[in-house]
Amino acid sequence: MSRSNAFVGSPMPRIEDARLLTGGARFVADLARHDLLHAVIVRSPLAHGRILAVDADAARAMDGVVALFTAADIGEVPLIPIRQHGVPEGEAYRQPVIAADRVRYVGEPVAIVVAREAAVAEDAAEAVVVDIDPLPVVADTAISARDETLVFAAPTNRVTTFRARAGGADAAFAAAPYTRRARFAVQRHTASPMETRGLLAEWDGESGHLTVHGATKVPFFNRDTLATMLGLGAGDVTLIEVDVGGGFGARGEFYPEDFLIPFAARRLGARVRWLEDRREHFSAMNHAREMTAEMEIACERDGRVIGIRGTVDVDLGAYVRTNGLTTPRNVAQFVTGPYLVPHIAIDVAVHVTNKTPTGTYRGPGRYEASFFCERLFDMAARDLGVDRAEFRMMNLIPEERLPYPLAHMDGLDASWQTELDNGAYGEVMARCLETFDWAAKSRLDGRLVDGRHHGIAVGAFVEGGAGGRGETARMTITADGMVEVAVGSTSLGQGLVTILTQIAADALSLPMDRIRLVHGSTNLVSQGGGSFHSRSTVMGGSAILLAAEALLQAIGEAAPHHEAAGKVRIEDGMVAVGDARLPLDAFAGLVVERQFFNKKLTYSYGAHAAHVSVDPRTGDVAVLDYVTVDDVGRVINPLTLHGQVVGALVQGLGSTFLEEIRYDEEGQLLTGSFADYLMPTATEVPPVRAISLGLRPCPNNPIGAKGAGEGGLIPVGGVIANAVAAALADFAVEPNTLPLTPPRLWHLIEAGRRAASDTTNADDPTNAEARP
Repeated sequence: MSRSNAFVGSPMPRIEDARLLTGGARFVADLARHDLLHAVIVRSPLAHGRILAVDADAARAMDGVVALFTAADIGEVPLIPIRQHGVPEGEAYRQPVIAADRVRYVGEPVAIVVAREAAVAEDAAEAVVVDIDPLPVVADTAISARDETLVFAAPTNRVTTFRARAGGADAAFAAAPYTRRARFAVQRHTASPMETRGLLAEWDGESGHLTVHGATKVPFFNRDTLATMLGLGAGDVTLIEVDVGGGFGARGEFYPEDFLIPFAARRLGARVRWLEDRREHFSAMNHAREMTAEMEIACERDGRVIGIRGTVDVDLGAYVRTNGLTTPRNVAQFVTGPYLVPHIAIDVAVHVTNKTPTGTYRGPGRYEASFFCERLFDMAARDLGVDRAEFRMMNLIPEERLPYPLAHMDGLDASWQTELDNGAYGEVMARCLETFDWAAKSRLDGRLVDGRHHGIAVGAFVEGGAGGRGETARMTITADGMVEVAVGSTSLGQGLVTILTQIAADALSLPMDRIRLVHGSTNLVSQGGGSFHSRSTVMGGSAILLAAEALLQAIGEAAPHHEAAGKVRIEDGMVAVGDARLPLDAFAGLVVERQFFNKKLTYSYGAHAAHVSVDPRTGDVAVLDYVTVDDVGRVINPLTLHGQVVGALVQGLGSTFLEEIRYDEEGQLLTGSFADYLMPTATEVPPVRAISLGLRPCPNNPIGAKGAGEGGLIPVGGVIANAVAAALADFAVEPNTLPLTPPRLWHLIEAGRRAASDTTNADDPTNAEARP
């Protein structure tokens, strides 16, 4: 009796959890070697200056120190390449793997110590004296834009300006019956995986082969980059993926340590391990999001949006790292999200400063752009007297206009242009409003109840997915009757093993326990893209479908009398070839590999609604209800998808209320631990209702899926800020700067009180000072 699989679409528990929860995980810190050496990075204590000398004599003389390397020991210092969204002018601002003559941020590597014990390496690093001649510090984009102090030997601190255009914004704004301008700011913050980064590099002198454990996110790019820097062939380097507690866009890019640790291992002919501490994490791993914006909206009197224009200044930090230009690019192109805006002119200027370099963080650029857009929408709706939900419904892109091209990136080739694929934006927004009970909650909007002001808000988003080059899947029938499925996608804690096992099991009509999924390491498949840009399910899953089709074909060709075999089927774990039924292990050793290349990106979409209350005495905000509804094209696993959405939403709340990396005017990091850098805990998670739908399968891949890892975060800042503004309407509070900390809101409330008092006094005929 044949069985029809239906794993795809079912809420299957995560396969990987049993191993992780019972102590079977393998982090870099768990990798033991009998002759392991330990590395520590010596980092710059100053934000900007010329290196006069590095005195390492005392450190080298310490018992147990094996080696100490500076830029002079490396020779020609390699520069880290730009992985995505690179522009020619960005090449001059790339980061060297170690500082040679100049430091540009606190935490920049200036030396690497290798010792037999980790504690000895730490002590030796403390003994290194770096003599730096201080230079003026470029502390923010305003200082950077003046170009009085140049971070690089370049004419300007402005790396580039991304320009997004649609229609004719200037003429449209000149003729518009209504316009509104506002300034916004999003703070610098960063991803915080459960464990910090780590690397273990092993050099085999006999074979001339380098193995590096710890590679995540983009192992094939990192392998190729490392091999080039070391003068090795790609086949001479293997990157082995280990377990990680989250990546969130920051973890797994190519950092200076990804060269320095393998370099030390090769130079010493040894095994060298480096484990980042949390202080290093805050000063060395990519930061994100810091930018200011001046934006303007133009509307018809009925609330229909005519155009959006504005300028954004992005604080990139000291260098253009591998994906540093992705966020400003996304801000330029995605400000309008899922809304129909015919006239767009957005200029995003990218500046270098003396801070840790930035990169991507979950929802890069889209979180910031959504904040700008959603705040403008609420301001316009309030000014025009239009219900905020109706304002959005009338401006959503109608389904008949899809696919819909986003704003054109001026001066850039076709690879930078994109279009939203398909969707029922209005239907999803209506579902969100209905679930949230917008009509009933509107009666609470702005009301004072038990000493707290209540407010509600709604917003919409789009999430891009399936970026990067193609993805590869290899299928091997093993002697024990299993099918081993290897993919180039990597696991960053997102449930990759479960999702791709479901897809493979359905494609081959096998039980899930007959699929053995392996992933991420460069020795498993010929090439792979990795995991970023919400791509793993779409790209890895589509490659699996192609490989499954090829495997069935290969089985048919390998079967006895295959000429008359007809179509190959797998039924009840047996291979049915014509009238014959054979065990799967009869084809042991059969291997196929296929690649999937996407031609277009995917775009999931959705809507969020929030109900908050604010205590005007303290600025404290309580999130009382939060609803999110999204359409991901095709739901592979409702259980893991729900976890992705809620987890992203909680990160969005942290970004909106708590998380901020601060520097002083000398470029010194002020938030170097979790004592200063606040993150949401279980007690801060509000009631959340998350609904994920599969309304419009994506037409651009055989699975029909869209990315789903970031939509839970993208609109949170704008939605929460708008709910707070609605709650504090009596005080005319405009929360245009994140994070929305109690002190910041308290100051806004007090400013509103004073302004109201001044107005009242001015209107009072008994006030002598207010008389003409």
